[in-house]
Amino acid sequence: MGLSFKEKYSFGLGALGKDLCYAIVSSYLMIYFTDSIGLAPAFVGGLFLVARLWDALNDPMMGMVVDNTRTRWGKFRPWILIGTIINAVILVFLFKKPAGLEGTALHIYYSAMYILWGMSYTVMDIPYWSMLPSLSKTKEERDQMSVIPRIFASSAWLIVGTFGLAIVNKLGNGNQTKGYEFFALAIAIVFVITTIITVVNVKDSSSQTTTTNSKKEDKTSIKKAFKIIKENDQLMVFIGVVLAYNLFAQLSGGASIYYFKYVTGNENLYPVYTAFASLAEIGGLMFFPILSKNMSKKGVFRLACYLPAAGLIMLLLAGIIAPANAILVAVSGIVVKLGSGFTLGATTVMLADVIDYGEVRFGSRNESILASFQTLLVKTASAVSGWLIGVGLTIVGYVPNVTQTAGTILGLRMLMVVIPAIITILGFVIYSKGYKLHGEYQENIVKELNNIRARENMTA
Repeated sequence: MGLSFKEKYSFGLGALGKDLCYAIVSSYLMIYFTDSIGLAPAFVGGLFLVARLWDALNDPMMGMVVDNTRTRWGKFRPWILIGTIINAVILVFLFKKPAGLEGTALHIYYSAMYILWGMSYTVMDIPYWSMLPSLSKTKEERDQMSVIPRIFASSAWLIVGTFGLAIVNKLGNGNQTKGYEFFALAIAIVFVITTIITVVNVKDSSSQTTTTNSKKEDKTSIKKAFKIIKENDQLMVFIGVVLAYNLFAQLSGGASIYYFKYVTGNENLYPVYTAFASLAEIGGLMFFPILSKNMSKKGVFRLACYLPAAGLIMLLLAGIIAPANAILVAVSGIVVKLGSGFTLGATTVMLADVIDYGEVRFGSRNESILASFQTLLVKTASAVSGWLIGVGLTIVGYVPNVTQTAGTILGLRMLMVVIPAIITILGFVIYSKGYKLHGEYQENIVKELNNIRARENMTA
């Protein structure tokens, strides 16, 4: 029996809250640190990188914890709720400037808050995406379910990117530091509410396994986890593809607010670009199931990678010819993020396919260990892009809140356009060279998985 409308959209709603939380951090934390708090860009970039190095250990370990969890509520829902509550509280403190703290103490405070924020986000995000493959029983339902949470997630980025600065200015009443604090508080409240809706309305199928099959399940050891990771060749391809996509998206996204503020000289073009880009991403996600029925997986992914590169080149040319032209900025954003919508749909299906492949090849499903790499890669890309932006701004002589030099403007164009365009093309190269879960090969994987399920039901 398929999922009900209530279950599908309750699950998707969880992505709205968690991506509102991630979007405010990804879009505004660096400029909040540099322009509102006064931290040096190089320090901020270094902090982002150090935090993600820790996540390289923390995220897979959390995946193993989730896979080894056995409760009457399943193994996913308890961690989704616990992680959300903790992360929402830390988010508020991350965007709150403590009275009286200056110098080293202020640096320590924000370092601790950011590292704790990343760790607690992991606690919630890994089980959320791990739960998705178990909800989809057929290819058609999987394609649909890969789109629903991504549409909610893209809607969150649309809200934060389009209206974020206006909300900050309104709530702060001229004080941006206070505005960010109140905005973060509002997002934290929405985050908790949407997660409660998800965990109440979406049944965790692993709870059935816990009650009927708990004695026969082996817990995943560290040795076994590393063996699964090392030997799953399709996981390695997935890692390369998702890392490339997130590096492209977060580098161009992180640099965009600086680009429009200082290169075009019109900060108000940032919400124009973000609004049309986010709407296009949602459109791409909605169109993805139709596109995937009429094109091969490789064809869809080629389009997904080439469109963002074309859109970024358009933005570069527009920035030289007519930097303040809102129409050209909007069209560029549409082309960039239409491709991103296809990529998000494709990589969500890829994750589910890689999990199925791992079960057939290695005899254990390990959703959370494999899904932990998605969380790790998103945060790794965020760290690397943040580090590149922070170091890059320092190298090219960026000074907050003043007119930038020609060298700084050139550097911002490189960060916003040239490097991300190269990275997205690299993502397609990785995919075309290594991914094999399509066509007859993928059909055989699905058939074998159905046989495994049938045998399990006969022995249960």
